[in-house]
Amino acid sequence: MKQTIKELLQAFNHSHPPKNPKTLNFIGVDGYDVYNPSAPFVYEGKTLIIARVEKRDSEVSKAIFFEKKGDDFVIRKDLKPLDLQDPCITMIYGEYVIGGTYVYIEDGKAHWYTKFYIGKDLNNLKPSVKAPMGMKDVRFLELEDKRIAVFTRPQGEKGGRGKIGFDIANHYDDITTEFIDNAPLFDQFIDSEWGGANHLILLDENTIGVLGHIANFSEGFVRHYYSMTFTVDINHRKPSPMKIIAVRDNFNPGPSKRDDLVDVLFSAALDFTTDGKTILYVGVSDAQVQTIEIKNPF
Repeated sequence: MKQTIKELLQAFNHSHPPKNPKTLNFIGVDGYDVYNPSAPFVYEGKTLIIARVEKRDSEVSKAIFFEKKGDDFVIRKDLKPLDLQDPCITMIYGEYVIGGTYVYIEDGKAHWYTKFYIGKDLNNLKPSVKAPMGMKDVRFLELEDKRIAVFTRPQGEKGGRGKIGFDIANHYDDITTEFIDNAPLFDQFIDSEWGGANHLILLDENTIGVLGHIANFSEGFVRHYYSMTFTVDINHRKPSPMKIIAVRDNFNPGPSKRDDLVDVLFSAALDFTTDGKTILYVGVSDAQVQTIEIKNPF
């Protein structure tokens, strides 16, 4: 069932509002913006995050590891950066699987695709799966029976401006570029809007919680990105209706990379804390990382 941003915003405006926005501080990268992070994760007993780091006037970026120390995130200079934008992370078969958008220039044109690495040692990750050319927002999740849920986001002839695809691989080794390309699509977005999956959570053996985004353009190709969630019934491979859980105005004021990116949220992760809070991590306006406390959307 297709849903529009207008409908989702009307429902959101009557819901439990997010609260307590916080702008995260990243230490060791003076002069650079840090945004669009991974979910927090534990490595050798420390809480880390990977985030996109680049100059305000540049798209040349690195995915850099930071360690949480108090309220700050401090660069881990002992961990090698990756040549990726908008990094993501998951655990599969006891190994870290780190992905992100890999960008390269050929014949004066930019080309990109989602590229993954795998390993137990963050300094010795091995190249792994490659998504089809031009595809961002590919995400994996290990299920209880060791199969791998695969979320995709084709654009163009198959996906228009961007639709979410879903399939299940029997084993991680079965995931190929072709497998990703062939994933069936959910019917969620009207043609003028688009979206993608950003962070996956196994809620129970039958249900995946999806944190994603839904987006559109206003006049002048100004971008508007909203954080949204839905669930997927693993057995029937069906998505629930979507709901918006946060908009840019819920967060602290801050800078923007460009004027057309002011109203952009990159839905990075949901963190369910030990004291019962649900914390949403987002990249804000392609210039900052912020968090906010929300009602558990699942």
